[in-house]
Amino acid sequence: MGVDTITQMVPHLKDKVSEEEWAVRVDLAACYQLVAHFEMSDLIFTHISARIPGTHDQFLINPYGLFFDEITASSLVKVDIDGKVLDETDFFINPAGYTIHSAVHGARHDVDCVLHTHTVAGMAISAQKQGLLPLSQHSLMFYNRLAYHGYEGIALNLDERERLVRDLGEESIAMILRNHGLMTVGRSVAEAFRRIFYLEKACQAQIQALSGGAEVIIPPKEVCETAVNQFKNVGESRPDVLEWDGLLRILDRKGSNFRH
Repeated sequence: MGVDTITQMVPHLKDKVSEEEWAVRVDLAACYQLVAHFEMSDLIFTHISARIPGTHDQFLINPYGLFFDEITASSLVKVDIDGKVLDETDFFINPAGYTIHSAVHGARHDVDCVLHTHTVAGMAISAQKQGLLPLSQHSLMFYNRLAYHGYEGIALNLDERERLVRDLGEESIAMILRNHGLMTVGRSVAEAFRRIFYLEKACQAQIQALSGGAEVIIPPKEVCETAVNQFKNVGESRPDVLEWDGLLRILDRKGSNFRH
């Protein structure tokens, strides 16, 4: 099923939803395609979700069975916090994705986007007892802002939502799902993508640094605290991230149909 086929089979929804919802749909579809572009996807598995503006109990998620580079704004599935599909669609959702994303959206009303990946570097760090170390500038973005959640099997048990939310807490911007992968949250789709991009880089850097066999350098605590405050005050002062327009231009140069 190619991209052109997806465009042909999915009705265009721009005139059937609010302007606010359509804008989120476009950003979320772009995010899926960017995750594929930067090789952070896992066939049809993992998920990115975005809250419907003005709601606490509705969000958009990927149609199960489409690859990330096939997802368009109109193909995204709208569900409520109980997993009920709210719009007429030929697609359905992955229950495991619903479990994780509904947990976060239901508990963290400051979060508008949740992004989860199964990258090799992310899975490798999730299996290391020490977790993410403050070895690189990228990693310091997450210093004392990173949560951990123990592995309980494929996320099909709704009871796990309570424990996941407890472990995430109220201020973490990202989570390492032990023996599983990475998750970031954001006030916008752009912010969640920015965070997964740099968290992935931090994980890659740690794997490379430790594989060399030499002793690594960890900055003093006060330096780590200075760096993370710099990220908070300068790099993350706005949820509409500066990189986002440039990232959309990457998709436009590829001829992407994410806006369909």
